[in-house]
Amino acid sequence: MEMIAPIGVLIGLVAIIYFTVKEINILIAAPLATLIVIVLNNMSIVDSLLGKEANNYMGALSTYVMNYFAIFLLGSILAKLMEVSGATTAIADFILSKAGYENPYRVLVAIFIISAILTYGGISLFVVMFAILPLARSLFRKMDLSWNLIQVPLWLGIATFTMTILPGTPAIQNVIPIEYLNTSLTSALVPSLLGSIGCVIFGLFYMNYCLKKSLAAGETYATYTDGGEEELTEKALPPFISSIAPLVLLVIVAISGSLFGNEFIKKNIIYAALLTGIVVALVLFWSFIDKKIATLSVGAGGSLAPIFATASAVAFGAVVMVAPGFEVYSDLILNIPGSPLISLTVLTSAMAAITGSSSGALGIVMPNFAQYYLDAGVHPEMIHRVAAVASNILTIVPQCGVFLTFISLTGLTHKNGFKQTFITVFGSTLIAEVIIILVGALMYG
Repeated sequence: MEMIAPIGVLIGLVAIIYFTVKEINILIAAPLATLIVIVLNNMSIVDSLLGKEANNYMGALSTYVMNYFAIFLLGSILAKLMEVSGATTAIADFILSKAGYENPYRVLVAIFIISAILTYGGISLFVVMFAILPLARSLFRKMDLSWNLIQVPLWLGIATFTMTILPGTPAIQNVIPIEYLNTSLTSALVPSLLGSIGCVIFGLFYMNYCLKKSLAAGETYATYTDGGEEELTEKALPPFISSIAPLVLLVIVAISGSLFGNEFIKKNIIYAALLTGIVVALVLFWSFIDKKIATLSVGAGGSLAPIFATASAVAFGAVVMVAPGFEVYSDLILNIPGSPLISLTVLTSAMAAITGSSSGALGIVMPNFAQYYLDAGVHPEMIHRVAAVASNILTIVPQCGVFLTFISLTGLTHKNGFKQTFITVFGSTLIAEVIIILVGALMYG
């Protein structure tokens, strides 16, 4: 029986990966995989699934929704305003016009910059994909570039330094640790900045490598696509300055409140920043949005699927955390020799791989292990940043929701759309993590 419990945890993990690869919705896959873990670990089925406590399935799910629904709601509304008004397209068009269309590498870099600006401004990864991919298709088709090259610039822009590394990012991954550590969005400022530089440098070199390899192999746009996509529909767009203003103000408010606010402001500045972005967007884009109320309603409704999908992954991980069989693995991780930050990195990365969600991993690790690392003498700002970045190292797994959305939108597959995606996110964030830990050791002791 002692061996069945740890094996049961692994079977549950394999099950959730298998279910999601088979395109079973995470709302169904997560409780099914959780049930497998519960049965093989001889846990109470009723209590573990339906109990209201933090480490029961429904309890963990409802707690996550209650804690972070406002952020998902406001972010989704802002994203929908940017999308419907054409502001995201206007930003993309402006930057691409400056980069030029002749040099393939410059075009890839431009796509990366556009994606990074949008996500650092608080726009959802999913929305950025919807905004960028149609534009990228047009460019790739015109330049006859292999379509699978879109992986590197897009993922480098939306899912690396602007999500967990760069100080001030309003991403949910940078918000979750605040509740448990009383830190801010700009935690570990200098190590984070240096980590961001290392992340981008790796990504840009890898992007150039992939481009040269593709060109040398003679790959074209038709290599990974049938070429039958529809053309973009033309519409009047807001000016570039107006388009980017809500995002710039959002970032300014978020960083200013994090640097100069009191403890209450630092903990809640994200709400004020998102509301600022929404109000400014409504004022500037009023004439570019035909159905105002409908747009707000659709934006609000768009927050439901992402938060419940993430919360379901968190709930699965929360039950795994208290399963008797998981103690074998947690003991091994927590007793890794060296700095406690190394075990924190391994632990959070492992939970990200289990749940397929970086925010899901943090939603599990922070309430269960934040105090453990504080008691070990680790500086709260380093726990915040190291855990946030670690949550992204192994977040690209076959069952990752955002990756499944990506292959659906691009027409790529796990075979031709996973490798470069994984290397981009894994390599760049791992390098950033190493830099942050080393620099943090010098600054924070």
